[in-house]
Amino acid sequence: MKLLKFAGFVPYLIILFLNAGVDLAHKITIQNVLLKSFEGNTLVILTALINAMILLPFILLFSPSAFINDKFSGTNIIRWSSLAAVVISFLICLSYFAGAFYLAFALTLILAAQSAVYSPAKYSIIKSIVGTENLGMANGVIQALTIVAILFSSFGFSLFFESHYVLSADPGIVLNSVRWIGVALIIFSSIEAYFAFKIPFFAQTGGQNAEKFDLKEYLTLGYLKQNFHILKSDKNIWLSVIGLSLFWGVSQVIVAAFPAHYKAGFETDNAVLIQGILAVSGFGLILGSYVAGKASRLHIELGIVPIGALGIFVSLCFLALTNSNAVLTLCSFAFGFFGGLFIVPLNATIQYFAPQAVSGKIMAGNNFLQNISMVVFLLLSIVFVQLSISTTGLFLFASVICLFGSFYAMIQ
Repeated sequence: MKLLKFAGFVPYLIILFLNAGVDLAHKITIQNVLLKSFEGNTLVILTALINAMILLPFILLFSPSAFINDKFSGTNIIRWSSLAAVVISFLICLSYFAGAFYLAFALTLILAAQSAVYSPAKYSIIKSIVGTENLGMANGVIQALTIVAILFSSFGFSLFFESHYVLSADPGIVLNSVRWIGVALIIFSSIEAYFAFKIPFFAQTGGQNAEKFDLKEYLTLGYLKQNFHILKSDKNIWLSVIGLSLFWGVSQVIVAAFPAHYKAGFETDNAVLIQGILAVSGFGLILGSYVAGKASRLHIELGIVPIGALGIFVSLCFLALTNSNAVLTLCSFAFGFFGGLFIVPLNATIQYFAPQAVSGKIMAGNNFLQNISMVVFLLLSIVFVQLSISTTGLFLFASVICLFGSFYAMIQ
């Protein structure tokens, strides 16, 4: 494969895989503990809360992350961030062994803060490695590999969890019974750090001349306004960011509400089965990303974006209304497939049009808006629960949002 010949692309893929795996392994473990220890509205709210904790650092650290990624080399940011992940994984492991569930819960926020700085560097460096002409195909490969990592974590760690957990109303006891997952986090993050130092060094254009970070400017939202101005200056970038934000917001609703939806409808809390159905969407996303990558082999094919949006709408409608495991699994696959058609061209568009000198601000801005959208959708999930609206109603609401999004994409 042509892409594998580029220096640093294979180590990049390895750290991408391990980074996604480590982040999700901890999140999946915490969610599975919640699934075994709580029920009903409490389960939906706590699941939404843990997802919100993962997202909030991307919002609060938007400006500092953008500043860091424009001032320093992306290679160095990746290296130092991967080392930080080793330290955080060690602390998470200690909390598992101590059965300190609420400490492990809180450390999710610290792990997410590391990702908030790490992520813009991780995605802005792609163009430096493969060049602009290969961005479409590279994003297809990257998206597919990320989903493979998600599948690996979802199935692997849920399977270990289901076979080793001790049933208890005390989440600390449940967490301690699967403590060896914490050891796996240290091992994976250490391997990730090793390969981070195998990526070629790419100097940041103009980064050394960047001004110092002004805390007052940050607290008064001055940086936020500047960064938004840069983000909105190119219509192609701005519309792509809005589209991605919509998709990931809807995805958060599915992730947060599906365990409770399935538990209520099928009267089982089998973590492997629930995570397995969710993970099938990953297979769909791999295929959708591959198709989108092939379509964007010689140019970025934006014509498939509206098709993806319509497909997401239809799959969510059936997901909300079916009472069959087979149909649920098919809907999950379809959601992922059409999601791949939707997001791969949009990611490639952002990377293509982002000027190198401000790519950090643009990537951080993309993360910022995506996470704002996800938090808003999670809050809506909590509001729906408090208003006694079922998870079926929540899924139908998300599907209608996608329908309007598809019409907007067609118009644009």
